[in-house]
Amino acid sequence: MKERFTLYELNRLVRETIEYEMPNEYWVEAELSECRESRGHCYMELIQKDESTPEHNSPAYGPSATPIAKAAAKCWASKWMIIRPYFERITGQRLTVGMKVLLKVKPQFHEAFGFSWIVTDIDPTYTMGDMARKRQEIIRQLKEEGVFDLQKELSLPLFCQHIAVISSETAAGYGDFCNQLTDNPYGFQFRTRLFPAIMQGEGTEQSIISALEKIYEDLTFDCVVIIRGGGATSDMSGFDTLALAENVANFPIPIITGIGHERDESILDMVAHTKVKTPTAAAAFLISHLKEVADAINETESTIVRRVQDRMQMEQIRLNRIAEAIPRLFSIVKTRQEARIEAFEQRMPLLIERRITAERHRLQLIEEKAKNLDPTLLLKRGYSITLHQGKAVRDPKTLKSGDEIETRVEKGSITSKVTSV
Repeated sequence: MKERFTLYELNRLVRETIEYEMPNEYWVEAELSECRESRGHCYMELIQKDESTPEHNSPAYGPSATPIAKAAAKCWASKWMIIRPYFERITGQRLTVGMKVLLKVKPQFHEAFGFSWIVTDIDPTYTMGDMARKRQEIIRQLKEEGVFDLQKELSLPLFCQHIAVISSETAAGYGDFCNQLTDNPYGFQFRTRLFPAIMQGEGTEQSIISALEKIYEDLTFDCVVIIRGGGATSDMSGFDTLALAENVANFPIPIITGIGHERDESILDMVAHTKVKTPTAAAAFLISHLKEVADAINETESTIVRRVQDRMQMEQIRLNRIAEAIPRLFSIVKTRQEARIEAFEQRMPLLIERRITAERHRLQLIEEKAKNLDPTLLLKRGYSITLHQGKAVRDPKTLKSGDEIETRVEKGSITSKVTSV
């Protein structure tokens, strides 16, 4: 008869073989396709992709090649409570899907649950290197696209008071931000409008992009503030993506970030107009900006008042000098006018005499001309003048039969009656 095994016996044989043939621990490079916690344990799905495919090197973490290897891995709570804080403290990140890791594992086969790798240690420096490579690739692509410094070219409005806020609605940092703006010591008035977004975890990127799209539909804001408070400082991978960086870099109004990094700045910070550490620092920045504007206005006002006062003082001095000079100038003018009057008085008799002589000559000419026009001279020459009602008759048609007319001659006048015309 053929040798037969129960499933349990066969699985125990596999377990014993693995334990005998692979007693050591191994460092393995892999990518996380799944990572979740349950009852203090961490359950992972490890994969390896074909790195020769172009998609695998995409800085946007887009679709990648089909995995060429897969395996389940577990980290029991006793180890996980040590490994997790160590990894997060060194990298500033949580273990997330898509992250490359270097794990120390040992094989385990259980008759009922099958095969899995048991994680006993992790090398965070390996993950940091991969994260740095991806970050540098994203930065390089943003610079090649010419968008890396676009936000820096924008100017924050002088009166930056209408603020669009992207934050978690329940985050303590959002409340701190609003309270600090409201209770500023200068009495400045700010208007804020919240655009809620997920600020940690895998949904961060798309949630913030959606909020930016809503703000873009109503570009009445002076700036956008992206703030995060109260979340885990180790869960920041959502701020290091190409898609989010491109949206922020190309946004038409200034964006201020205050997302609480304790490690190096994120790519989101790099492409933003202004980066601060915390939500309260973002509020302090806006208050300080408005205070600088108010100080500049006050300084300009003081400068204008001072210059006006200086000008008025100069004009007063000039007027005083003119007032002091008026008596002297008046004396000069008076002397000149008196000299002119005296000269005129001396010339007046001669001028009057000349005028009288000229007028006499003119009268003589008029008199001579009048004599030449005297009608009696014409009468002496044998001419006569016919009058009707005291007016000279120039046209016989003006007379009618029966009119009396007077004809004047040198020696007298003749009265006649018109019989016909």
